This record gives sequence, structure tokens and C-alpha cells, in this order.
Amino acid sequence: MSKPMRFEVTPLAYFASLVADDEGFALFEAAVSIAQDEYPQLDPQAVLAEVDALAERLRRRLPADAPPLQRLRLLNRYFFHELGFAGNLNDYYDARNSYVNDVLARRRGIPITLAVLYVELATQVGLVARGVSFPGHFLVKLRLPRGEVIIDPFSGRSLSREELDERLAPYRRQHGLVGDDEVPLGLFLQAAPPREVVARMLRNLKEIHRTAEDWPRLLAVQQRLVVLLPQAWEERRDRALVLAELGRHSEAADDLEIYLRQRARADDATALRERLLELRRLGQPRLH
Repeated sequence: MSKPMRFEVTPLAYFASLVADDEGFALFEAAVSIAQDEYPQLDPQAVLAEVDALAERLRRRLPADAPPLQRLRLLNRYFFHELGFAGNLNDYYDARNSYVNDVLARRRGIPITLAVLYVELATQVGLVARGVSFPGHFLVKLRLPRGEVIIDPFSGRSLSREELDERLAPYRRQHGLVGDDEVPLGLFLQAAPPREVVARMLRNLKEIHRTAEDWPRLLAVQQRLVVLLPQAWEERRDRALVLAELGRHSEAADDLEIYLRQRARADDATALRERLLELRRLGQPRLH
């Protein structure tokens, strides 16, 4: 009797299935799966099970009728003090800070990975928590009966409106959002859609690998960004430029062609049309 054929699902295909539509977007699982580019043998389900076990340990300590504020206090003590999660001040730009499995193992991360873990645990103990794409520093927002609480997952501190305004001041000045044009603080504290959270995680890695000129790792990140944001044509352009660096000229040309078709009037269109011609020439098979 012949054995049934087994089909291996690639990490990219697995990621694509998690982020295919906004309705069933698997935020935490997608965030975990990003690390498969660095750790091909990583089992995302094992990481999810580890976090489930951490949540279960906390749940057992909570009275069934514990009010939200008590749940929040216990969660903060558990996450930041007992488990010891904190921001990685010593090596902020270490790529491992962007991999959830590494953050779990080392108890150190950057705001967004710490926030993703914190929100997952908060949700599992019955709290309403969401990530917030605050300019320059990802935060967590919790909805309680008497109002919202904003937590900095990097330090574990609860932030007042005055502190948030102070943090926002440089961004407002830089973008001319002061005086009559000042935008209310509340607009910067809206919950980030799951797709935006994963994009921000990937763009952190993108910047790390681009700075290091680590083209193979950068390509892996760009592949995910194109899958995650199929209408973000700039991500396809950026993938083209990475493919060109890796000598994959025909693929790079195909991506550039799509970008130029969608962004014909972009500031970089003229220069990229010349680059496209060069890539098409380089991608032609040689005659022997």
C-alpha cells in the first residue's frame, strides 16, 4: 500500500494563510511565525503553547469574579516582575528583539514584541487590550470600566496624558502639528489594526537588515511585506532592489515593472525606468 504524499508548507505560505484576510487575521501567530526566516526549524505551535501555559498559570491565581483592575494589577506584577519581561536597553537593535520566541526565552525585547506578548496574555485573562502605534514607541491600551489605561511595555509603566503629550511633542513639532493645527492626543492612541502591527514588526527588521546590507535576510522580510501588504507598491519596489543586489535580475525587473505601472508619476519613476532597462539587459540569457 503506497504512503500518502506529504506536502511541506513553506514558512511564507504559512504566513500568507495567517494574514490572508482581516476578518480571521491571526495576529499573535503571525508575529511568532516571522522568526521562521531566522529559525527554519521553529515550531510556531510550540511557542503558542508556551504562552498559553504562562497565561494558564496566571489564570489559576485570579478569582473567577476578579474585576478588571485587579486582573490588570496582577498581570503587570506577573509580566514585568515575576517573569521579568523588559526592554533590551543594552542591545536595542539586535534582530532577536523582533523574534517572539527569542523574547520569550531571553525576557528582553523592543516595545512592539513586548506589547504583542503582553496583549496576548491580557486577552487570555479576560482583559480588553490592544496595541497602539504611537509615534516612535509602540504602546498598549487597556479598556477598563472607568476609562483607558496606557502601558509602556518597554518599562512597564502606566502613562498619564501629560506624559503622553510630552512624548508626542517632538513629533508634533517635526510635522507642524502645533498651534491651530494641533491634532488631539486621542487620535494617536487609537488601536492599531493587526495588519499594521505585523507590518511595523517587519519594518523594524527591514531597517536592521538594510543597515547591515544583509540582502538574503532583507529579502525574506520583503517577501513577507509584499504578501502582507499587496497594495503597498513601494514594498514591491524595495523587493526589486534587494533582488537586484542578489543578482536575480529578471525577478527584480518584473517587480519594478509592476511598481512603475502602479506609480507612473512617482518621484523615483524616471530613475527606476532606466534601472529597469538595465535589469532586463542583465537578465537576458547569454549565448554560448
